[in-house]
Amino acid sequence: MAISFLLFQSPLPLFSSKPNSKTFSNNFLPFKIKANINQTHLLQNNSKDYKLSWNEELKRAFGSELTQTNLEDDELFQGLVDQRSVDNVRMLIVDAVQRARAGHPGMALGMAEVGYLLYRHVMRYNTKNPKWFDRDRFVLSAGHGCLLQYVLLHLAGFQSVQLEDLKRLCKLGSRTPGHPENVLTTGVEVTTGPLGQGVANAVGLALAEAHLAARFNKPDATIVNHRTYCIMGDGCAMEGISNESSSLAAHWKLNKLILIYDDNNATIDGDTTLAFSEDISARYKALGWNVIDVDNIYENMRSFREALNCAFCETEKPTFIKVKTLIGKLSEKEGTSKAHHGTFDDNDALKMRAKVKWEDREPFHVIPMICREMQIQTECGERLERDWNSTLSYYQSKYPGEAEEFRVLLNGGLPQGWENSLPSWSISDPVDATRGYSEKCLNQLANVLPGLIGGSADLASSNKVYLKKYKDFQQPKSPWGRNMRYGVREHAMAGISNGLALHGSGLIPFAATFLIFSDYMKNAMRLSALSHAGVIYILTHDSIGLGEDGPTHQPVEQLAGLRAVPRMLVFRPADGNEAAGAYKVAVQNRDTPSVIALSRQKLAANLEGTSVAGVEKGGYVVSDNSGEGLPEIILIGTGSELCLCEGSAKRLRREGRRVRVVSLVCWRLFDAQMAEYKESVLPRKVTKRLSVEAGSPLGWCKYVGLDGVVHGVDKFGASGAYLDTFEKYGFTEENITRIARSLLGQ
Repeated sequence: MAISFLLFQSPLPLFSSKPNSKTFSNNFLPFKIKANINQTHLLQNNSKDYKLSWNEELKRAFGSELTQTNLEDDELFQGLVDQRSVDNVRMLIVDAVQRARAGHPGMALGMAEVGYLLYRHVMRYNTKNPKWFDRDRFVLSAGHGCLLQYVLLHLAGFQSVQLEDLKRLCKLGSRTPGHPENVLTTGVEVTTGPLGQGVANAVGLALAEAHLAARFNKPDATIVNHRTYCIMGDGCAMEGISNESSSLAAHWKLNKLILIYDDNNATIDGDTTLAFSEDISARYKALGWNVIDVDNIYENMRSFREALNCAFCETEKPTFIKVKTLIGKLSEKEGTSKAHHGTFDDNDALKMRAKVKWEDREPFHVIPMICREMQIQTECGERLERDWNSTLSYYQSKYPGEAEEFRVLLNGGLPQGWENSLPSWSISDPVDATRGYSEKCLNQLANVLPGLIGGSADLASSNKVYLKKYKDFQQPKSPWGRNMRYGVREHAMAGISNGLALHGSGLIPFAATFLIFSDYMKNAMRLSALSHAGVIYILTHDSIGLGEDGPTHQPVEQLAGLRAVPRMLVFRPADGNEAAGAYKVAVQNRDTPSVIALSRQKLAANLEGTSVAGVEKGGYVVSDNSGEGLPEIILIGTGSELCLCEGSAKRLRREGRRVRVVSLVCWRLFDAQMAEYKESVLPRKVTKRLSVEAGSPLGWCKYVGLDGVVHGVDKFGASGAYLDTFEKYGFTEENITRIARSLLGQ
């Protein structure tokens, strides 16, 4: 068993003082070993034969500094191996950037020690089963440094990153894109790149662990017990989302979250002093974090290990470790913003190789013994997973009820028949706002979906998203609670929800606010789609129909913008049945985010002809009096305006007109239908079409055609009672009927 196994015994003791045997030996002392552990067994990998296999490489690297004592002392030997392994990591980073003629080597070179120590000595993972549930999670919020993670995934033995993949950095179709993408590279937990997003994702991952641990762990059986590590940079610290999410992490007491700050004082434009002068450690201390500064990692890797030991001992606070680094370590650009991205000139690359005694080696050389060195952690992970499986078997026999719920979660979180819990409505039921119908759907689903969890950005009562039978998530009071209180932090809410969705534990996160405030979290919503995170965004007050709050709160262009996001399903249900349909599709699609846009105002009626099945197709015929023939005109509506279309159709039908009403509740789903189905709903021969939606007209021409009319809102709204506001902008049955008559008369 390797020394690294001790890192999994949490909490760990701090280092004890020890005399320096060599001037350089203190740099590489491994973690303190518990006295009751057999050190000979732990160091079985450091056998005589294994040490001999490293002998020539260490002589090459350290020359006259290397002594027999260094090789015989297990701790000193491990330290030398670690340093040489870090050298290899750096050279692979340089080789990949030089080959690609692209990339961001600066952060990767500066943080090589941190990354190596995490993957070699700290994190729990199993390369043979990268999706093992109880693995530690690693997030690179400073996503431009992804080359560091790619190199470490390769050396650790992940099949997703072969040496050939490192040679294809940033190439079209490669598994090593310019920023990490979880859908392309196994071992990458979340997609990052926009700075600060990864911090919020990491909070979400840590939140998932804390919540599930509280729900399922027993005194005699722990089945949820892992940590989340996140590397952030100066840019992440400047982005507001990192502060929002860090504030919540401390408030929620997520003590298994460790945030590692790459303090290199460099941004793209120059030194951070250009625009950033705050004391970041003081900020995190004020937020309520356990704060540790590491100022000498290059001379003393032990200092980072000591910081981790301190983090493992913390039982209430998340830990913030500020590591002082040099961007572009080894290069002539070292310590400057020029090292952030781009290649090195040939002379600089040669000098870097010379500094680590790498001169005569071919590009992409990997020291053969490193594979065995990194395999130690893999073997440890395999043992940990076997132990976990044994614990899970015991848990299943002793706690069958909880075990079955846990099984459902780990298999996606959708128990058989869950959709039968969704309510249905008839035209005789009392009318409500669609946010009211949503509330009923959400609370019914919570009874059958064990992973449904979420909340609002301080608008739970307005959004109507509170799960009435469940408590708030609070530590230590009720960490099993499924209602999240995000406060006024929309951006963090969305990023945290992405982490919850990508934890891989069957959690189904929902995040709620007003539709207008989706702009605050748009980047995180885009990343939901890019990273296949099935977050459900519940966005109420969906049009000028919200009334009195006026144009600052009345969304106009938001629906168009969200519909433009690839892979995002945007629903605007018209009544209770369509709300139920939207939830059915949103819950089913666990790798696709959904927006459910809902009204504040009560609807005019529950419509006959709406259906869950229709919503699943995105668009469908609600009513038509054309018989076997074609209609003269098609009225197309969404949300609260579908009632107006239906009311107008009834007026026109009384005049003898053949009128079809179509609900286009989700454009993307409708566009994905077979051509024959789309033709059956919107026949090409019927060119007189009128779309009615109290939002931007952008995009509607695709459905009404060149001869149709789009009735929308192309200016900001106005403050007033919602009926008055609707009348001002022409959203009345009378005006819709007038426009339709004009169209029919052409």
